[in-house]
Amino acid sequence: MKATVLSLSALALLAGCASGPSAEQQAAMATDARKAAGTLIQQLGGELKAALAEKGPDGAIGVCKQRAPQIAAEVSRQSGFVVTRVSPKNRNPAGVPDAWEAQAQAGLEKRLAAAEKPETLDTWQVVSTPTGKQFRYAKALPVQPACLTCHGDPAKMADGVKARLAADYPLDKATGYAPGMLRGIVSVKRDL
Repeated sequence: MKATVLSLSALALLAGCASGPSAEQQAAMATDARKAAGTLIQQLGGELKAALAEKGPDGAIGVCKQRAPQIAAEVSRQSGFVVTRVSPKNRNPAGVPDAWEAQAQAGLEKRLAAAEKPETLDTWQVVSTPTGKQFRYAKALPVQPACLTCHGDPAKMADGVKARLAADYPLDKATGYAPGMLRGIVSVKRDL
């Protein structure tokens, strides 16, 4: 009898794991992922503003190149998620979105076109991967006016910015944006 109870309990546990987290658990993970994305955005934005004021636009490019990955790694360690920035028009070759991220950004762009506020655009989902289930979250990165210094129309960029971008990012695709467009997403994921 005990063996049967244990076996049924084990099956119930496995069945629960196979179906994934409940709606409440997913909402809690989304809240935590939203906080992690917000932390990355806030820390990076603060460092960019300081560098712009201190070093000018071409000097601030180094913040995105060196500090952004470091900040993302720190937020990842603190949150227990893997936190990155990606874009189909990536500047950093490591910032290419995977299929889920590309689909998430496309969905957020449709919502933006339907007049949703850019700061509220996010989405999440539990997905199956070859190694098991994974929680995925995406937060929109809308273009702010200050972003145009390095991500706007190349013809309007300062020569120092263009030279620095050409030297640091020879395969750069992250220009031509206008205010309010989505430049990419903060991608947050965790294996379940």
